[in-house]
Amino acid sequence: MKNERSYAIITPSFAPDFERCKLLCSSLVKYVKPPYKHYLIVDQRDLDLFKQLKTPENELIAVESVLPNWIMRLPFARKWWFNFKGLPIRNWIVQQIVKLSMAEHVHEDVFVFIDSDVAFIRSFDFHTFEHGSHVRLFKIPGGGNIESHYKWHRAAAKLLGISPQDYFGARYIGNVVTWRRENVLKLHQRIAEISGRPWIDAVARQWNLSEYILYGVFADQVLKGESGHYDVADNICHEYWTPKPMDRAETDRFVAGLKRDQVAVMVSAKAGVNLDQYRDILIRCENKSIDDSKDLNYIKS
Repeated sequence: MKNERSYAIITPSFAPDFERCKLLCSSLVKYVKPPYKHYLIVDQRDLDLFKQLKTPENELIAVESVLPNWIMRLPFARKWWFNFKGLPIRNWIVQQIVKLSMAEHVHEDVFVFIDSDVAFIRSFDFHTFEHGSHVRLFKIPGGGNIESHYKWHRAAAKLLGISPQDYFGARYIGNVVTWRRENVLKLHQRIAEISGRPWIDAVARQWNLSEYILYGVFADQVLKGESGHYDVADNICHEYWTPKPMDRAETDRFVAGLKRDQVAVMVSAKAGVNLDQYRDILIRCENKSIDDSKDLNYIKS
């Protein structure tokens, strides 16, 4: 019997998203085939709250335990961290550092990044991400060509030591994003070689960064055929990114737009959708997935 790849779900969260994270954890138990390990990464101050979610599958990791001792939280400052080596670090950059650091703290073969505003609504097996020896890389050629994202493409080029571009030809940002742990370790080494300093030091000096673009560009432009990935443009997560609540008509359109191959739903926490409406959306999407399955079985018969 061959050894199967191990999967780590990685979910950064914080106290305001606790109830959503709780729904995510419940949906994983209900719909996602084990085995997997789910790492919940939260601030030290939120650990007591999130201990309610600790199970044999769910492990809690404090953000502070992942960071080097020269990066410390500034009291009463939510958007900045103290940096003993230089200027204060944006919280946005610290979030990227934490995700990139996980390869040094957990040892599963494949990382699946799932934010706490995602929930599964259909049965799913992470091993469907595999194609022979290769693992899925979410990549939409021609997607993500947005001016506000150009700074992230330029930052990736700088860290990787490749010719700068405003856009590397694809969208890598999404939900249920998969990385290979061995590639992340290679990425650390590449950044250190290019910058001449430890990789965290180099990343901490950035003002703008997207971890998903950085990894995607590294896989495509540096590792190339050695990345161990195959590209997939199909988005298995039905998404709502707009930073405003949905009215009834928009909710109806969102639920109706769920595709048969989409196994999860994401309604951005920034949309301001209250918890009751969010639960209702998930229930309606689950019911639609059941109806879709009945229709599909009818057609096949």
